Amino acid sequence: MTLSGREVITRAILNAVHEAGAVGVVVPSSAAHPRRYLIVRDEQQSSLWAYCWRLTPGGRPALPNEFRIQMTTVQSPLRINPDGYTVLLGYDPSRDVFAGYDISCHSTFSSGSSSVQIDNSTLNQALQSGLSFQTKSNSEIVVGVRSDLLLFYCENASELHSLGEDSVYLETVTRAARLEDVPEQEIESLLEPRQKVVRDTARWSRSSSFRKQVLNAYENRCAVTRWKLKLVDAAHILPVKAGPASIDVVHNGIALSPTYHRAFDNGLIFLDDNMVMHLNTAAVDELHLMGLDAGIDGFAAHLGPIHLPYTSELYPDPYFIQLANEHRGLG
Repeated sequence: MTLSGREVITRAILNAVHEAGAVGVVVPSSAAHPRRYLIVRDEQQSSLWAYCWRLTPGGRPALPNEFRIQMTTVQSPLRINPDGYTVLLGYDPSRDVFAGYDISCHSTFSSGSSSVQIDNSTLNQALQSGLSFQTKSNSEIVVGVRSDLLLFYCENASELHSLGEDSVYLETVTRAARLEDVPEQEIESLLEPRQKVVRDTARWSRSSSFRKQVLNAYENRCAVTRWKLKLVDAAHILPVKAGPASIDVVHNGIALSPTYHRAFDNGLIFLDDNMVMHLNTAAVDELHLMGLDAGIDGFAAHLGPIHLPYTSELYPDPYFIQLANEHRGLG
């Protein structure tokens, strides 16, 4: 079945929300724009309004690398979400990347449809780095956004579009997005709100890179059940909160479906250095005492040698497995 342009964009935004580890649902509306979404992440709800059109070549001979959106079927001024986030986006389905425009610069426009541009190189850089930044002649910052970082962009759009006010700040955030080293002293020289943006950019970029590496290594397949179904998480073997030894590298990751991910994080199951997943009998005994062990046999039936990446270079590191088991009190 061929999807309409509106359906393609709606599905792309929902998929991007899912890639960020959140859940998104469409809020019905009679208007074509903005598309309205309810986002749930870490048990917190937020409201997102997205004005989004498909990116197309700009068509100006002097600028052959220009892409643009044509803001049709909307009236000026654009309505702004009073209870959440509002973003102005373009979407390129061939690369699954978005262009984020400063809505404060484009919420009001003359009659007819307004056109907003981005350079093709900015979209390509976003595909590589997750986030990329283009400074236009009027000092407006346009942001290229890979789909897995769209939710981060939505939550920080106003701050990211203010990067053009300070070239040092822009350069620092760009390096953070590319996972280059940014010394803590350099971060602390920025204003406090900007320090947070740099740290959050680095954290989201690392997390996104980790997720992509792990899911690619396991071919988007749960290491326990072998299921795909777009229901697979990138789980840390040694959790981030366990300390500096836990880092976002593929050797500290394992692909797990959500139920097994939660069971792993809570110590109901554990991995040994022979790459076998076991049931924690002590945890099962506790569940039995509480009358919460129903279904344990079917759950445990999938345990055993895990589905591993195609090359041993991507296998879980026994060092992380040992530390993780010690952290969870499993010896």
